[in-house]
Amino acid sequence: MSLIALSLLFGLGAVTGAHAQAPVYGQCGGIGWTGATTCASGSGCVVSNSYYSQCLPGAAVPTTTTAVPTPNPSTTVPSSTASAPGATPSSPAGTGKLSHVGINISGFDFGCNSDGSCTASAAWPPLLEYYGHDGLGQMTHFVNDDGFNTFRLPVGWQFLTRDAETGAINMTNFAEYNALVNACLGTGAFCIVDVHNYARFNGEIIGQGGPTNDVFAELWGNIATQFASNPKIIFGVMNEPHDVPDINMWAASVQAAVTAIRNAGATSQIILLPGNNWTSAETFVSNGSGPALLTVTNPDGSVTNLVFDVHKYLDSDNSGTNAECVTNNIESSWEPLAQWLRSNNRQAFNTETGGGNTASCVEFLCQQIAYQAQNSDVFLGYVGWAAGNFDPSSACISGYVLGETPTNTGSTWTDTLLVQSCVAPSSGSQSGSTGQ
Repeated sequence: MSLIALSLLFGLGAVTGAHAQAPVYGQCGGIGWTGATTCASGSGCVVSNSYYSQCLPGAAVPTTTTAVPTPNPSTTVPSSTASAPGATPSSPAGTGKLSHVGINISGFDFGCNSDGSCTASAAWPPLLEYYGHDGLGQMTHFVNDDGFNTFRLPVGWQFLTRDAETGAINMTNFAEYNALVNACLGTGAFCIVDVHNYARFNGEIIGQGGPTNDVFAELWGNIATQFASNPKIIFGVMNEPHDVPDINMWAASVQAAVTAIRNAGATSQIILLPGNNWTSAETFVSNGSGPALLTVTNPDGSVTNLVFDVHKYLDSDNSGTNAECVTNNIESSWEPLAQWLRSNNRQAFNTETGGGNTASCVEFLCQQIAYQAQNSDVFLGYVGWAAGNFDPSSACISGYVLGETPTNTGSTWTDTLLVQSCVAPSSGSQSGSTGQ
């Protein structure tokens, strides 16, 4: 055999070898997949849905050397009997099922900026009676057709108080927001009441030059009073604090809100505790948020149903503004956070995540969801961003690429590609949701 032929054969063998095995958490099958269909030692190829299969540690290794490239979408992520990567064998394992899977229903947060300035008149209720999109129809579809069981309902502080820097609720405005909450509750889902102000009011940081902790506590006490008796309500203390100079002072502000919520009679519902840096899951521990928020307790000193609130997008700059995704965040964010949560006997909830309706986001978001399901002992679930008043017909024209609003034709609702492929529990991206 000639040297040229030998070189060609060697090159072909190298390419074949390179595609012979996918790494742990790598893709190993799905519609249109042409890469590796077997997995690295210690992992097996597990179907998420018809678009995506993934190499998961501890999964049964196939008896054949080739995985089915177009998998059966009814196959589910296995129950996690193996420890999470990097954890000791005695670490608790997830069930393979997330307790909360949902969608953000946006509209009452319209007019809010990242400096905490919101204009009450700019809010647009995502309900037909207020000339918005059919938020009730969307949520009913998401529950009945897709298997979702949680909705996050962002609202600006200024809307609740009609632009006044106070903790006193304007009941006329609150009645409109409460209509959305009641629509959510009517579906049987859990409903996250989320104040969407970035730890600020009109540019000034709560407890650090802006509204005092007492004012913040008054706001949350008044909100909690409205929902104290409903076990389906989850309280989201604050959306995406960022550039907060003193994390321990911020923990004191969160403590004030928690105490007010519990003292208002909401003694058993989940309260979400947000950290700094846009509640980044990747830096939750390293920026001091995790250690600081460990000090936040219920009035009786317990931490029951106090859950850490984290966000993570999958695009190149983690901004959630790009159509393409570049990472599943597992190695950089979810794996180290899972280990920290487990070691502190705590849980976190990913209340904002998502991407464009693109093949790259289907690939990486399916990976992220599968990992979280495998580690459901420490991760409650995820909430995709966003439906509500984001118009699916004009999303690309307006430059907003993360829309998850379904289209409605007559009595038929059609989901976006990302929702169909990954976000919806019915997609099989995780083994199912419980908790309704």
